[in-house]
Amino acid sequence: MTYNIAVIKGDGIGPEIIDEGLKILKKIGEKYNIDFNFTEALAGGIAIDQTGECLPHKTLELCRKSDAVYLGAVGGPKWDNLKGEKRPEKALLKLRKELELFANIRPVIMFDELKDACPLKDEIVEGGLDIIIIRELTGGIYFGERSYSDDYAWDKMEYSRYEVERIAKKAFEVAEKRSKKVTSIDKSNVLDSSRLWRKTVKEVKENYNDVSLNHMYVDNGAMQLVVNPKQFDVILTGNMFGDILSDEGSIITGSLGMLPSASLGEGNFGMYEPIHGSAPDIAGQNCANPIATILSAAMMLKYSFGLIEEGDAVEIAVKKALKKGVRSPDIAKKGEKIYRTVEIGDIICEYI
Repeated sequence: MTYNIAVIKGDGIGPEIIDEGLKILKKIGEKYNIDFNFTEALAGGIAIDQTGECLPHKTLELCRKSDAVYLGAVGGPKWDNLKGEKRPEKALLKLRKELELFANIRPVIMFDELKDACPLKDEIVEGGLDIIIIRELTGGIYFGERSYSDDYAWDKMEYSRYEVERIAKKAFEVAEKRSKKVTSIDKSNVLDSSRLWRKTVKEVKENYNDVSLNHMYVDNGAMQLVVNPKQFDVILTGNMFGDILSDEGSIITGSLGMLPSASLGEGNFGMYEPIHGSAPDIAGQNCANPIATILSAAMMLKYSFGLIEEGDAVEIAVKKALKKGVRSPDIAKKGEKIYRTVEIGDIICEYI
């Protein structure tokens, strides 16, 4: 079987971490006799520099013809003077919208080996954390109409019933395979869009009798993530709230460099990327943590290709590496040996 993967390395540390992810996918291909066909394309700041566009048409067409997209990171201070549609980050929004990737799946997992890096008290996270945040990705305020002047600016936040229904269904389907518990987070005491959100989620729930549903305002949800995170299993929320809560969720696990994400549509096609940014301050130094990118490859194997055993093999190899004390600078305690980006990829390959 051959799988065609569009590879967008992007900016900053993107090329370094994607190279390690490709190394892992090639190792999986060798072990399980699977052919992966990788084709590189430009997006983000590097695409602006070389083509004048953050997302060239050629890149978008390649993604549409591929079985999955593997993305590093985009953006950086070099392009901070650009505004609006010209910014490199707009490439991500356009990819999500044009490829109809409406569901962002972000695991919030605390590895036992990194418990000491968690900023919360031991008693709060005793027994570990395993949460899935499902964020609506192509609607809401990020895609609404907007206007800006030096004296006045506005952004429009809107959701349709259809948009809420399809993301809610995705959340309940995921919950059915886990602990059968969904917490929907909104701001329905203030926002009309959230009132429609809550009403629609309740209606979708009627088709999933074995799944419990709880509602929470976003300010309380943000607090509960640090006060009592173990109460959550599947968190369902909108685009802006999900952006904030998933970053909060990631940091309570110890490091942004550890967590992957998948952006999915209706079928098997998806885009896979680490949740962290391009970290231009450490680019080219061979010190970036590639584990989130490697775990994103594991999600690709499972979600887009249905290769469960192969995805598990990657995750098991990562856990073995952590157990042996393999640490990048962002997760290392004082006095621990520091491993370089390439070394971490090599070690995980050996465990595979």
